[in-house]
Parts: sequence; structure tokens; C-alpha cells
Amino acid sequence: MSLSHTAAEYMLSDALLPDPGGSRAKGLRLELPSDRLLKFVTVGLPLFLVSLAFAREFSAGSQISCFSPTNFTGKQSAYVDTACWDSLVHHGFDAEGHAVTKSLWVLKVFPYSLLVVAVLMYMPYLLWRYAAAPALHSDLLFIIDELDKSYNRSVRLVQHMRKVQQASAEPERFWEEYERARRERYFEFPLLERYLTCKQHAHSLVFIYILRNLLLLLFLAATCLYLVFLHLNIFFQDEFSCSIKTGLLQVEPHIPPLIPCKLVFFSIFQLISLSVGSVYVLLIPVAIYNALQLCQWDKGLLSVYEMLPAFDLLSRKMLTCPVNDLNVILLFLRANISELTSFGRLNAVSALREATANKQDIDTVVDFMTLLAGLEITKPKH
Repeated sequence: MSLSHTAAEYMLSDALLPDPGGSRAKGLRLELPSDRLLKFVTVGLPLFLVSLAFAREFSAGSQISCFSPTNFTGKQSAYVDTACWDSLVHHGFDAEGHAVTKSLWVLKVFPYSLLVVAVLMYMPYLLWRYAAAPALHSDLLFIIDELDKSYNRSVRLVQHMRKVQQASAEPERFWEEYERARRERYFEFPLLERYLTCKQHAHSLVFIYILRNLLLLLFLAATCLYLVFLHLNIFFQDEFSCSIKTGLLQVEPHIPPLIPCKLVFFSIFQLISLSVGSVYVLLIPVAIYNALQLCQWDKGLLSVYEMLPAFDLLSRKMLTCPVNDLNVILLFLRANISELTSFGRLNAVSALREATANKQDIDTVVDFMTLLAGLEITKPKH
């Protein structure tokens, strides 16, 4: 065997992708980076701020300070603080002098309402994890494996062509058979392309993904409206008048009708609500962007894989309306590009094809490998 044939054989052997050392199942990302960011911030921020509020409550003690009469003992003053904190009702008068009451009970449950917000923000993630992630995981494993196998099949095809061409007594007849095989699509590997085409007509993944983002938008908007309601109605009143003349104390003459009180934690709750509200308002465009990603195709990935024989989803204009499961799978393939070993090889081949003078000589990776293997000497021009 000549030195050139040996070098070409080694070159084709090196072009084959190695078998993956471990299972790809553990390394697949089933969340987009933007979705992971949204989950981390929307769930983590209220939990973090609530933990700070509870830590301050445990360390500072009472959350209310009432101005009891001077003739009250220490136990009586403590009773006033406890009673006013339990009732948390402001007694005042309107413009006409009529007595009115206003409940400030929302301030007491504000930290717990943020816990509810964190749970609500986690629900879209749970929906995606249990309703869509298992099917998406199976699709990604199959498609990534088939894309890498399709690349290896192309290289092995060129290896076989070299052996047949070397053993052929009539090189011209060999190239006629090669051209006929191209015309009759004998090099086609239809399983993957037909599987992706089938995914164009499925809408389960895209429905769950859109529902996830809509739920997230709904919860973000509801939380922002809730915080706006608190600021307009409650969070401008850190002082209130409390009445303890109830029950057995109602007939006591030395107890004043109203006792002024001040909420010690008021500024902390204001800061927490402003922080959560401002961050959630900034996250609304991110959630909208995630949903709008499905309005256009990510054609960069498929255009690279058109170097595979008869893989022509784009050229045959099979990509119609982008709102389907195939577009969702393409987004997650882009997020798992590190698991797609053949992408880097084919991307380099595509770049070399663009830089080649005679682009008509390179249609697929098979043509590129035949040129590298030295078969272009006898190969007829298209």
C-alpha cells in the first residue's frame, strides 16, 4: 500500500467521532439558561428577603412599640403591645368626624405572603419538570445520538468508497455509480430527518413551554399588583391608634380610648416590597422574550447539519410555522451544544466550504472527505 493511501486511511479514521465515554443522560440540560435565571431569581429572592425579615424579628423582639400611659406598669405596657399587635386595627376619624377603623393585618402576614409568592413562582418549573422534561430528555438523547451517528456514517461511507475505488478496474464506471447513487438518494439516512419532520406536527412540548411562561407572567404581574396595593393602602402608615377597651377592660375608666403605636419593622417591609417589586418588573420582559423565542426558527443549527447526506429540512422548505415541538427541541439542542460532538466538526467543514474556490465540489461532508482522501483526482466535476 502506498504512503498516500495509508495517510488517507489514517486521516479518515481520525475524522470518526469517538464513542462517548459516559452516559449523556446526566449531562443534558433540560432548562434554558434564561429559564434557569428566572427560576433562581423569582424563587430565591423572596425566600432570601423573608429569611432576613424573620431573622430580624427573632433578634429584635417585638415588632411594635406603643406609647402607654405613664401610670401603666411594665406588665401593663407589655400587654398593650401584645394586644395592639394581635388586633392591628387603626382607629381614626374621617373628615366629618365619624369614627372609622382600618385593618393593618396585611402587614402581619406580609412575610408569609412572600413565602406563598415563592411557592407560586416554583409551580411553572414543576409543571415543566414533570409534564415536559421526561419527553424532552428522550428526544434530545435520540437526536444527539443520531446526529453524531449520521456524521460517522458519512465518514465510514467515504472509507468504503476508497476501498471500492482502489479495487475497481474501471474508475470512470465507479464514479458513474457514485453519481447515480447521489441522484437516487442511496446515501440518505431518513430516520433522523423523518423524526424531526414528525416533531413539526407535534405541539405538546411547545404548549407546556408557553403555558409555563404564561403562568410565570401571570404570577409576576399578580405579585407586582399585590405590592402596589400594599403601598397605596398600607405601606404609608407606620403609626396607628390602637384601642384596647374591649372585653373586661371596656369599663375601666383609667384606660384611654386610643393608644398611639408605631410599627418598628415598617421600613424593613417597605424595602423588601420595593426590592421584590422592582426585580419582578425587570423580569417580565425576560419571560416575554422566552415565549417569543418560539416565533422564529433557529436555522443556524440545521444549516450546519445540511452537510450530512440528504439532510435538507431547510432547502426543501420543510420548516413552516415555528410554533411546534421541533423549534423547542432546537432551542434545547443549542443549550446542549457541548454534548453534540459532531457540531464542531461540521461547523468547521461548513466554514471551509465557504472559503473554497470551487464550492460546487463540496455539497456534503462526503464530498469534503473525498477531497481530503485524494479522490478528487479522478472525480468528475458536477
